[in-house]
Amino acid sequence: MKPRQKRLILILVGLAAIGVAVALVLNAFQSNLVFFYTPSEIAEGKAPAGRPFRVGGLVEEGSLKRVGDGTSVVFVVTDSAKSIQVSYTGILPDLFKEGKGVVAQGSIQPDGSFRASEVLAKHDENYMPPEAAEALKRAGHPMEATPQYQQYQKQ
Repeated sequence: MKPRQKRLILILVGLAAIGVAVALVLNAFQSNLVFFYTPSEIAEGKAPAGRPFRVGGLVEEGSLKRVGDGTSVVFVVTDSAKSIQVSYTGILPDLFKEGKGVVAQGSIQPDGSFRASEVLAKHDENYMPPEAAEALKRAGHPMEATPQYQQYQKQ
């Protein structure tokens, strides 16, 4: 084998190794990527079926119900225009309350319900996830702009 052929084979093997590495990184990145959707976007069918995503908004007043053993809950997340029922099994965050902001991560089940694997509540009284605040504002919810939202607006 000539030195020129050896170099060509070495270059091709190197390119193949780089291609495999890039494919593995992109696959890992895509599997960890979680998008945010509002209840209105979910109602419009924009949310992916069978893939996890986040839904955010306000916990509707009077919608929180404990079922079964007490660790399973059902509540409604609303953006004032549309609502979606969320079921969750586990311990809710201490700051989780009706009428307050929430972000739930999970997926749409075949029956159309949203099954959360993680529920996040606001961590202080001024915080609202920027995506949830923007969705509530678009839906016409009368909310006072938080400092974080004002900072988000400037970006």
